[in-house]
Amino acid sequence: MHRFLISAAHKSSGKTTLSIGLAAALTGRGLGVQAFKKGPDYIDPMWLAAATGRSCRNLDFNLSSPEQLQIEFVRHGARADVCLVEGNHGLYDGLDLEGANSNAALARLLDLPVVLVLDARGMTRGIAPLILGYQAFDRSVRIAGVILSRLGGARHEAKLRAVIEHYTDVPVLGAVQEDAGIAICERHIGLTPTNEDGAVASRIALLAEATGRQVDLGRLLALTASTAPLPAVLPAVLPFAARSRERVRIPQGLPVVVGIARDRAFGFYYADDIEALERAGAQLVPFDTLRDARLPAVDGLLIGGGFPELFMRELEANAALRGEILAAIEAGMPAYAECGGLMYLARSLSWRGETRRMVGAIAGDIVMHERAVGRGYVRLAPAQAHPWREGGDELAQIPAHEFHYSSIEGLAPDTRFAYRVTRGFGVDGKSDGIIVNNLLAAYSHLRSAGGRDWAARFVAFVRRVAEQRRPRVELGAAMKS
Repeated sequence: MHRFLISAAHKSSGKTTLSIGLAAALTGRGLGVQAFKKGPDYIDPMWLAAATGRSCRNLDFNLSSPEQLQIEFVRHGARADVCLVEGNHGLYDGLDLEGANSNAALARLLDLPVVLVLDARGMTRGIAPLILGYQAFDRSVRIAGVILSRLGGARHEAKLRAVIEHYTDVPVLGAVQEDAGIAICERHIGLTPTNEDGAVASRIALLAEATGRQVDLGRLLALTASTAPLPAVLPAVLPFAARSRERVRIPQGLPVVVGIARDRAFGFYYADDIEALERAGAQLVPFDTLRDARLPAVDGLLIGGGFPELFMRELEANAALRGEILAAIEAGMPAYAECGGLMYLARSLSWRGETRRMVGAIAGDIVMHERAVGRGYVRLAPAQAHPWREGGDELAQIPAHEFHYSSIEGLAPDTRFAYRVTRGFGVDGKSDGIIVNNLLAAYSHLRSAGGRDWAARFVAFVRRVAEQRRPRVELGAAMKS
């Protein structure tokens, strides 16, 4: 087995593009590559999943304990030939002075050698003290090699290779030239998501070819080989899984059908959350907010994050589906929406001088801003009104994350909220999780990790409501296959 963590000295070093290219190039060699992404992220994992043909998994210190991170790494990596972990930020960057949640900390926890990606623009001899400093800062972190990125040409590459060979003992595993032709377009939140890019396969093929040509894959594999395979199951896995099941009882028998928005406007879902929903007994039926005129026959709705502002004209134009969703929520159908989903369910959406009608289930108006309104990790305390609340939740602090450039205006003073925000911004700096009938719509993104199985709670709630509402109201024709 081969396993390693790809990190950089700082953000925007070309690390993600290189990670995608490496994942695709190694997969093209016939290796089973399991990709992981450190921290909260939807978009990079989309690309890594497309490059490997396997769901990418997120590893986040703020949402899971170190033990749980080890469990997830083993669970998903044990059957792979290569485990590739893409870091976030710089190698030693973190939220605290000790770097307890840094990429370096994750490398130590999972015993991963580090491949350091260095943005070499404007650098020559100065690259040597940079590498030496990264080695010396924490000797427990093994830097297996460096990959030079954004090079200006063959002459620049030759100078850097000579400097690194002369002053350090760190091998240069590759040198990637600056090439706008293979770059993936970026926006304020990162790369363009794969659900919006109609040329994903061709872009990944180009990245795989360029990476395979400019990185010594054989040497990379040799330096990151491990003779100790990951165990198929850690002893802690089963007790932890049992504890998770005890928290939320999963009734059997009654099928629960949940419609999930999956299209160009909405696609931010974690693989483990999708699996948790299905494990809890939900049959997920996708629908397209841009094209489908009718909802499928469902017991509940799930609308995740995305970029509805980019598709606001198409969303407004699909008045038939907007009307069906509004009627379903007004009739008491359980629904859960995160960030972009909240924006879609509001009364209107305004961006760049243009205003478009949305679903209207939430009596408020969305306004886009030039800067982030809420960004980073949040902590949520469930309120009495939370529809999935269970006994003892009043003492809970739910870890989550948010990243939104919009705010909601015009909410009534008596608006009910599911959460009190103890860290972060949410809707207004104090509250998050707007409640309308059986809808919960929040700016915060939850994870079914760290013992907080929101997916099982939501499915259980959908099931309880469905039992009361049977026979199911057929709100639309079944989805086309």
